[in-house]
Amino acid sequence: MPAARPHIEPHRHPTADSVVVKEIYLSVQGESSHAGLLCSFVRLTGCHLRCTYCDSEFAFRGGNRMKNAEVVAQVKALRSPLVEVTGGEPLLQPGVYPLMEALLAEGLTVLLETSGAIDVRLVPPEVHKIVDVKTPSSGESDRNDYRNFLSMNARDELKFVIGSREDYEWSKALIAEHRLLEKPYGTLFSTVFDKLHPRELAEWVIEDRLPVRFQLQMHKYMWDPAARGV
Repeated sequence: MPAARPHIEPHRHPTADSVVVKEIYLSVQGESSHAGLLCSFVRLTGCHLRCTYCDSEFAFRGGNRMKNAEVVAQVKALRSPLVEVTGGEPLLQPGVYPLMEALLAEGLTVLLETSGAIDVRLVPPEVHKIVDVKTPSSGESDRNDYRNFLSMNARDELKFVIGSREDYEWSKALIAEHRLLEKPYGTLFSTVFDKLHPRELAEWVIEDRLPVRFQLQMHKYMWDPAARGV
């Protein structure tokens, strides 16, 4: 079943001027078509999913509530023109919508990394949305909100994280069913780190002539995957 849509008017929520932040840091973007670029990261606290391969469980709880203006000031101090809002699941917080608008107003290129379990239709259209599609090995594939396929634009990208041949075949079938390769947005395939060798996935994509973007999580090859702030 699709998750409930976020509040129809998040800007009017009592906490719309603030977000609970786990960490803000500067690194190199490790995924998506922006991989390799200097990027500031704003990681928000909280997630309603429990994916088996989650690499950010530390963000499920804790953090500090910050005014959106404080977050923008910290991001600007990092001096990167690219910023990603991530989690956890950032769209659980009503304040994230005005936060993204405030970052855009500063002339920043804004990325959003989201689980795909919440409809992204209220996200500002100028934001580059990177939307997960949960595969069977995640344990959360029944939480995918397929309304997202209609709420995305040419700036955006769907991300399939593949942990097995079953995940790969499932993803291929879903792509065919929803004719996703005809959509204006990109489609990304990556592996569950340490579960499936990237070469295997690359060989399947080549064999099937599948026109997706194969990617690695670059940051996990450069730094300890368990490290914070990378």
